[in-house]
Amino acid sequence: MRNRWLALVAVALGTFMTYLDNNVVNVALPSIQRELHLSISGLEWIASAYILVFAGLLLVGGRLADVVGMRSMFFAGLGIFTAASVAAGLAGSQEMLIGARAVQGIGAALLTPTALALLTELFPDPKERGAAVGIWGGVGALALAIGPLTGGYLSQHVSWGWIFLINAPIGVATAVLAAITLPAGRRSGNRSLDLPGLATSAVALFALTYALIEGESRGWTSGVILGAFALAAASAAAFVFIETRTEHPMVDLAFFRLRVFSGGLATMGLWAFGVFGIYFFTAIFLQNVLGFSPTEAGSAFVPMALVMAVMATVAPRLEARFGAGRTVAAGMALMGVAVGLLATVGEGAGYTDLLPWFLLFGLGGGLLVPLNNVVLSALPQARAGIASGMLNVSREVFGLLGITILGAILSNRQNAATGAPLHRFLAGYQFSLVVAASLVVVGVPIALVALRKIKAPEPVATTVTPELQPA
Repeated sequence: MRNRWLALVAVALGTFMTYLDNNVVNVALPSIQRELHLSISGLEWIASAYILVFAGLLLVGGRLADVVGMRSMFFAGLGIFTAASVAAGLAGSQEMLIGARAVQGIGAALLTPTALALLTELFPDPKERGAAVGIWGGVGALALAIGPLTGGYLSQHVSWGWIFLINAPIGVATAVLAAITLPAGRRSGNRSLDLPGLATSAVALFALTYALIEGESRGWTSGVILGAFALAAASAAAFVFIETRTEHPMVDLAFFRLRVFSGGLATMGLWAFGVFGIYFFTAIFLQNVLGFSPTEAGSAFVPMALVMAVMATVAPRLEARFGAGRTVAAGMALMGVAVGLLATVGEGAGYTDLLPWFLLFGLGGGLLVPLNNVVLSALPQARAGIASGMLNVSREVFGLLGITILGAILSNRQNAATGAPLHRFLAGYQFSLVVAASLVVVGVPIALVALRKIKAPEPVATTVTPELQPA
């Protein structure tokens, strides 16, 4: 396909937008809080509303890509996301901003799994696909660099609303390029969307997130929070029941018997837990404890993400030489060590005290890119959309849990500490980093076991066959 590399640019730009909005808001949170007079819970919902809806609808987004066609869903997601970004940038209240962020999540849920799944169609050759996924991952890592810097600069020197409005020209440019280069694509013969499965999974995620965000303020043993946890458990159980009984399930639970698939999702989730949680609370730490301006706080993340972007393009070569298991495990180990060492940085520190651990974190994060191709290649090509959706669900759900769980741990530790407010915040922040580092390191043995003997992506099957057997 002559234009497939230009199509990769369009796919990468679409992914760039959605990844950018995972972290662009973090550095701008203090500015948004001052202008809209938000509580801490309100701040978390601005970040979490997007992730909540995004993760809750990713599976249906992936399924729609398989059923309706990848090109159609790419444009639908891109249009919704761009329009909602404009609404968020013009928001004048907490409610309007959170609502616009939720609609952004709808667009991203249609766009993101489609974008990743398109790579399997654009690049059927395993070697080319590995290189394309590396480039795609590098662009996603660049969003981690540009997001905090852009959010900090615009919120300090222009207005926080522009952190969302900048998506408009990017969206238009992406649409034009995609219209020229993206193929019409294929459709699955199975047109079932499994609406009961979608509904129960979304309810489970929403209830769990609500409980985690509101548990500290309402009390973990309050009736509302216990009820939310119970609703989450009941909905999750109903989802499993529905998926095992329906003729055309949204998620075939047999996929989880594949060692590579289930282990890959778990590793991706632990990676996201560390990345999302660290970005969210470190942005606050840099400004409230170390006295950085919003622009300085955003700039602090740039070297980390640039290293991550470079390593993302190099990682497929390392995977070919050392195997996916060792490459990904090394990345998780480096990230865990980096987060643990970040916990030793306290008051009075400077940027040079943080920089080595930021760079180490970026080095490890970039090595996780081959995981995307490994997970996609584990399922038949006809299920590329849902495979991409499940991969992104793991990333977004665990990322959301990284924000909410680490936030709950931070608040609990902060309330138990004594002294000045900054000392108490620092105590909670450092302890939450230790917890995050421990969980990230758990991904090392998981990657070594689940991804062992996988050296290069195999050609993806074109039909659903009985090869889905336990590894």
